Amino acid sequence: MVEGIVIKAYSGYYYVQDRETQWVCRLRGKFRLTKERVLVGDRVKVKPAEKNTGVIYEVLQRRNELVRPPIANVDQAVITFAACRPDPNLDLLDRFLVMAEGAGIKPVICLNKADLLEEGQPAWLEAYRQIGYTVLVTSAKDNTGIDQLKQALDNKISVFAGPSGVGKSSLLNAVHPGLKLKTGEISRKLGRGKHTTRHVELIPLQSGGLVADTPGFSSLYLPEFPAEELVYYFPELAEYAGSCRFNSCMHNKEPDCAVKEAVRLGKIDSRRYNSYLQFLSEIWEKERRY
Repeated sequence: MVEGIVIKAYSGYYYVQDRETQWVCRLRGKFRLTKERVLVGDRVKVKPAEKNTGVIYEVLQRRNELVRPPIANVDQAVITFAACRPDPNLDLLDRFLVMAEGAGIKPVICLNKADLLEEGQPAWLEAYRQIGYTVLVTSAKDNTGIDQLKQALDNKISVFAGPSGVGKSSLLNAVHPGLKLKTGEISRKLGRGKHTTRHVELIPLQSGGLVADTPGFSSLYLPEFPAEELVYYFPELAEYAGSCRFNSCMHNKEPDCAVKEAVRLGKIDSRRYNSYLQFLSEIWEKERRY
């Protein structure tokens, strides 16, 4: 048996990369009986056959799993937005951050198209730095921040996420010249990006890391977790959550809430707090339906 990582799944075949060889594999029959899914990013055991083909016999335990995009064992999510064209949607950014935190994946915020910034970096970006998030500012056009992005991707499995049209494929082409991933122009009529990535594939980088170029999307459902956990996916809120009068405080309408007091004093950004309230409402609504 050899052990490797599934880097692509297409038309019933699974492409597994070990240190030296890429194996084209089918699944062992038991997977059809148990209906166990094999995802890109899974570490698997392969029984080799002839000419670099083989059969996947076992999927090793996953550290984490994303539903959209379907990928496993991710170290970090590079959540990419553009400085403009399209303008950044901070509510959507918060949604991506909660998704990453909820999956146990380190989020990295990447503001691309820095060449279009006219008055320096926006104030909201520094606010996320102050919270403690890793923030990169890049431009695929003039190579701003590309070296820092390469370092962030070094020896990690990373997934790029964010709306269409923000330049994810262009960034990957800049990080790894020669990939020649398809890039799309912004629709002048709609102001949105065209989808240019059709499936999930882990791409080996020169640094030794693996990165997934995934389809862009403009909306995202929150992961499944109890409402009580949500505050811990907002690090700046979690800092105050233990100081509330009631242990069961949801930081919504309860009296003597340390989180609400921190918002009032300007220690927590009110827009971020409103994102928390919006997500809390969504979770409660989902719980009522089920």
